[in-house]
Amino acid sequence: MAIRRDALTEWTKSSYSAVNGDCVEVKTAGHHAVLVRDSKNPRSGVLDFTTKTWSMFLLDVSRTTQH
Repeated sequence: MAIRRDALTEWTKSSYSAVNGDCVEVKTAGHHAVLVRDSKNPRSGVLDFTTKTWSMFLLDVSRTTQH
C-alpha cells in the first residue's frame, strides 16, 4: 500500500474521527516518515513511523476490518 505524500503534507484527521472530532491526525515528514498525533491534544507529542511501517500497519488494519 503506497502513501501519497502530497495528500499528507498537512495534518490530516482520520475519516473515522468521532462526532466531536477526537481522533488521530497524520502527516508526512520528508520521504521516509509519517507522523501521528492525538487531535484533541496535538501538543502532547508525536509518534514517528517509517513509511514502510505505517503502510504495513494500514494494510493490517484493513485486513482486520474486512472480517
